[in-house]
Amino acid sequence: MLTFGTAGLRGPVREGPDGMNVETVTRATAGLADWLLARGHAGAPVVVGRDARHGSEAFAAATREVLAAKGFDVIALPEPGPTPLVAFATRHFGAATGVMVTASHNPPQDNGYKVYLDGGAQLIGPADREIEAAIAATPGAAAIARTPVTPDARAVATRSAYLDRLTKRFAGTARGPLRIALTPMHGVGGDLAVDALRRGGYHDVHVVTEQFAPDPDFPTVAFPNPEEPGATDLLLRLAAEVNADLAIALDPDADRCAVGARDGGAWRMLTGDETGALLGTWVLDNRPSDAPTPVIASSIVSGTLLDAAAQRRGADTRRTLTGFKWLVRAGEPLAYAYEEALGHCVDPDAVRDKDGISAALACASLASSWIDRGGLVAALDALERENGVHVTAGRSLRLPDPADIAALMTSLRTSPPRVLAGIAVRLTDYAARADALRTDGIELTGTGADGSAVRVFARPSGTEPKLKYYGQMRTGTAGGAAGTDRRALSRMLQEVLSELPDGA
Repeated sequence: MLTFGTAGLRGPVREGPDGMNVETVTRATAGLADWLLARGHAGAPVVVGRDARHGSEAFAAATREVLAAKGFDVIALPEPGPTPLVAFATRHFGAATGVMVTASHNPPQDNGYKVYLDGGAQLIGPADREIEAAIAATPGAAAIARTPVTPDARAVATRSAYLDRLTKRFAGTARGPLRIALTPMHGVGGDLAVDALRRGGYHDVHVVTEQFAPDPDFPTVAFPNPEEPGATDLLLRLAAEVNADLAIALDPDADRCAVGARDGGAWRMLTGDETGALLGTWVLDNRPSDAPTPVIASSIVSGTLLDAAAQRRGADTRRTLTGFKWLVRAGEPLAYAYEEALGHCVDPDAVRDKDGISAALACASLASSWIDRGGLVAALDALERENGVHVTAGRSLRLPDPADIAALMTSLRTSPPRVLAGIAVRLTDYAARADALRTDGIELTGTGADGSAVRVFARPSGTEPKLKYYGQMRTGTAGGAAGTDRRALSRMLQEVLSELPDGA
C-alpha cells in the first residue's frame, strides 16, 4: 500500500493499493476523517483543493464528499489551483485540516494527496503514522459514504482573499518598472501569479505561451521541475528575446519558485541557495525596525550564506531537517524559511509552507531595487562581498536497490574521504546526534590553508531511489572579487563532487 510520506501520499496513477486511484483516496480520506473525529474536530471546517493532473478532479471529489459524509464543513475550492492556496485557506479559515491533490513537480504519471493540519502547516509525525493506522482500519471504498459538495461563498472568495493578503504584504515594495518573463511550467499557477504581480505593480509580464495553460502531460519538458537541466530553456530564451529584467519559473503546483537573471552577457538560473540568501536578506532589510528578533530558518542541506548575512543583521538563525514541515516549525517569530530545492516561505503569517507566488513577488521587489545597479547578480555580488563567496552544487546517484543506498551510506561512515580538493575533511554523523537534527546523513567539513572551506552533506532521498550529495565551497574572507571567486570556487566544488564515492 502507499504509505504516508512527505505530508501525505504520492505515487503513480494506477489501480491497486500501491497506486493513486479513487479507492486509495477514498480510504485515505475516511482514515483522516476518523482521526480528526477522535481528536474532537467533529463538524470543523476543512479545505480541499486540487491541481490539473491526471485524476486530480476525481480524487478531489472523493476527498470532499467523504469528508462531508463524515459531518465536516467542507470548503471546496472550485477550480484547479496552486498548493499555496490550500495552505493559505487552511490557516485563513481556521480549518482542522487541508487536503491538496497534487504531485507537485513529479512526472506526469504521478499524483498525490498532501495534508495540512490546523494552522496550515504540513502533516508531521506521529500524526502521519496514526492516520495511516486509521486508514488501515477503514472498510473498502465501496462501503464508505459520500455526500456531494457545492463550493460556497468562502471557497469562491479564497482566491481574492489570498491576493488581498499579497497586496497588503507587498504594498509599497515595488521600486520601479520591471520587465518579467514567467512560466508556470504547464501547471496551475500562471493566472494567479500574473494577477499577483500586476497587483504588486508589475504590469510588464511576458509568459512562455507554450507552457502557460495547465497540461497534465507536460509536453515541453522531460521533467516538470525547474531544477532539472533544460526545464527552463524556453523561459531563458523568452527573457533574452524580450530583454527582461527578471525571469521566474514556478513548478506545476506553484509552491516552488526558481529565478533567472543576467550574468555577464548571458542568462542563467540562480541556485536555490543564491535565491534563498537574497530573499532572506530582503525580508530582514524590509522589516520594521522595532520588530522583535526574527527567526530565519534553513535546512541542514542548504548553504550557509543566508546564515552569515542574517546573523550580521541580528536575526536568530536556525537549521532544521529537510522539508517545510520542519522549517515552518523552526521557532517564532518566523520571518523567512527556505531550502535549496527552490522552496521559499516569505510570508509565514499567511502561508506556513513554501509559496512560489509570494516568492515571485518578493523577487520582483528585490530585482526592481537593483534594476539600475546591475540586477540580481550584482545584488548577490554585494551580499558575498559582505559575507564571503558561497558556492553550492549537488550530485545525485540513482540507485534503484535500497540495499545499495544503505551500503554506500555505511561505506561513507566507516571509510569516509579524508581529503577533498586538497582540503582535509572530518566527518559528523547525524545519525549519532541526540537532538532534533538526528537523521540518516553525514557531513564532511574542512578548511584549507587559505581559509576556504568545503562542506558536503550526504543523505538518501526521502522521495526517490537516490543518494544525494549537497556541496558547498566558501571563501575564507569577505571583500573579494565576488564574480571571479565564484567561478574559481565552482570549479573546485565540481572537483569535490567528482571525488565522492558513487557506490560502483
